[in-house]
Amino acid sequence: MKLLVVETKLHLREWPQLLFTIGLPVTLLVVLGLSIPGMTELGNSGERAVDTQLPSIMLLLSLLITACTVVPGVLAAYREQGVLRRMSTTPVHPVRVLGAQLLINLAGGVVSTAILIVASSLAFGTAAPRQWAWFVVVFLLGSAALMAIGLVIAAVAPNAKTAPGIGSVVMMPLMLLGGVWIPREIMPDTLRTVSDYSVAGPLAQALRDTWAGQAPQPVHLLVIAAGLVIFGGLAVRLFRWE
Repeated sequence: MKLLVVETKLHLREWPQLLFTIGLPVTLLVVLGLSIPGMTELGNSGERAVDTQLPSIMLLLSLLITACTVVPGVLAAYREQGVLRRMSTTPVHPVRVLGAQLLINLAGGVVSTAILIVASSLAFGTAAPRQWAWFVVVFLLGSAALMAIGLVIAAVAPNAKTAPGIGSVVMMPLMLLGGVWIPREIMPDTLRTVSDYSVAGPLAQALRDTWAGQAPQPVHLLVIAAGLVIFGGLAVRLFRWE
């Protein structure tokens, strides 16, 4: 608990970074929704893109920015500054350090999600996710899986300067597979198959389903959970104090 409190205080001091993580997806939501033709028009499904597709994609973007750039940068800086080396002389286990980072950034994701939902509602009259309980499950599971990827990046990054760069390299293909650049519906078959077995693709689709009032597909939840187990285990195994 003490570790969590201290890490929270340190995290809040980096307010420009927090502002960017929260502000960029919200800004893109409003700009894209207003500037791209057809975003606010009813589609074949009877819904607008701003009702389900756009907010779910922007939420995925927010989580990816946090997981792939913020988390690796913080832990790599701690290692480079000797903070983790000093922690290694205490009873603190790596799982506690990684867990604290996961919880703090997960809390930031909750705040970002709330702001995104409110902004979407005010700008376009978008309703909150209709399958609210499933939305919470998908959000927590997906956030944890993406944060686990970020913890792996932090574990292998040589220093604080390279960590965000490595994270950005990882984030770009995840954005593609999640449908940020190309909607999953029009992806080529090969790319769609790869997307289906990535963490980002199933997470984006599951978020969209819950926003539209549908339960997420079990296979999507299974892929996301598998990602959490695999990358979480790698993060603990590869963790280095110095």
